[in-house]
Amino acid sequence: MIMEEEKKVERRERRPARDLWRTKGWYDVVAPAMFGGQKIGETPALDARQLQGRVLESTLGDLIDDFSKSHIKLYFQVKGIEGNRAQTRFIGHDVARDYVRSQVRRRVSKIEGTWTVSTGDNYKLRVNAMATTLKRIQSSQIEAIRAGMREVIEALAHERTFDQFVQEVVLGKLSADIHKVIKKICPIRRVEVQKTKLLSEPA
Repeated sequence: MIMEEEKKVERRERRPARDLWRTKGWYDVVAPAMFGGQKIGETPALDARQLQGRVLESTLGDLIDDFSKSHIKLYFQVKGIEGNRAQTRFIGHDVARDYVRSQVRRRVSKIEGTWTVSTGDNYKLRVNAMATTLKRIQSSQIEAIRAGMREVIEALAHERTFDQFVQEVVLGKLSADIHKVIKKICPIRRVEVQKTKLLSEPA
């Protein structure tokens, strides 16, 4: 008899949770204009205010319908609600670790650097980039490559708006521009902008 009463109590406790789920509304999460305002996905919430600040992940492959770009992960944060659409802002990206490891071969040099840059419209980002060579190189060449990477990244960020800079990062143009400069130092196998993070926006 006691067990039967306990089961009834459990059923009553479960019911509100199911009812609560039914009352949640579903919102379409939309990428910012720099990615064509495409739908990233859907997310539930009891109140639209609960979505403010929520971070969602997508891949460049999904957004541009190109499976070869699925190793590039993009992060978006909800900044506002319009009807049943959650508008987002880009807050960073990274490249899948497995992909990065696959680019590094034995008996080559790997050069990395992390820099804080400001765009022409005063957004501040942290940028991490990597280059791999075709063979091992000297420490003086490593320092020259790192300096070249920094020069290109800082100059391009300063010349571009935030939207333009992000597009050139994730679509590979920044990597190509770095490659053009540092290949004069030694043969370069690959350049990747591994990670970006939005640090601040203009006031």
